[in-house]
Amino acid sequence: MTGSRNTTRKSAQRLVKYRYLTYFPRGYDPRRKKGYPLLLFLHGAGERGSKLGLVKKLGPIREIERGRDLPFIVLAPQCPANGGWNAEALAALLDDFQAGHNVNPARVYLTGLSMGGHGVWMLANAHPERFAAIAPVCPPVLRNRVPGRFKDVPAWVFHGAMDSVVPITNSLTMVRAIRKAGGSVRLTIYPDAGHDSWTQAYGNPALYRWFLKHRRKA
Repeated sequence: MTGSRNTTRKSAQRLVKYRYLTYFPRGYDPRRKKGYPLLLFLHGAGERGSKLGLVKKLGPIREIERGRDLPFIVLAPQCPANGGWNAEALAALLDDFQAGHNVNPARVYLTGLSMGGHGVWMLANAHPERFAAIAPVCPPVLRNRVPGRFKDVPAWVFHGAMDSVVPITNSLTMVRAIRKAGGSVRLTIYPDAGHDSWTQAYGNPALYRWFLKHRRKA
C-alpha cells in the first residue's frame, strides 16, 4: 500500500499519539450519500513501535496488500512501543477520522488480534454505542468488563484450540459472560491452530460479509 492512492499516513492525539494507515475502497467518493463502512483494525504486540509498515504484516491490511478488495474504509493505527491500546485515545482517533472522511456512522466495525483483540473488548466495553459489530481474534480476557455493555453489539470471536500464548479459556470466559447477559456472540474455534488464528480468520470472506450485515441501531 505504500505510495498508492489508497494509502495515507497521519496522526491523531488525545492521551496517546497514533500514526496510522488507511485504505479507501476502489471508487471512493467523498460525497457519496450514506457514506462508507469503516473497519477499525487493532494489531498485536509484535507490530508496536515506530515502523508503520509493521501494521501491514497481519490482518485486513495484509489481505489488502495481497489483492483482496474490501468494501470498507480501513483504519489501522499503530500502538507505540511497549504500550497497550488506550480506549479513550482510540475513541478520539475515531472522532477525528470520521469528522474528515465520508464514513457511515451506523456501519463502524471493530476488529483486532491478540493484544488488539483485547483492545477490541476494551474499546467496545467503553463505547459500545459506536460499533455495529466487533470481531476479536485470539483475545486475552477483559478483566474489568460489564457484560451487559455488549448486549447490543454483535460479536464474532475467533481462537485456536492449541493457543499456548493466549489460551482459549480467555475467549470462552468472555463468550459465556456476554451470552449470559443476553448478547449475541458467535464463536469459531480452529482445532489445530495455535496462537495464529488470524490467518484463517481474516482470510475468510465470510467475516467481511458478516460485518456488512450489521448496522448500528439509532
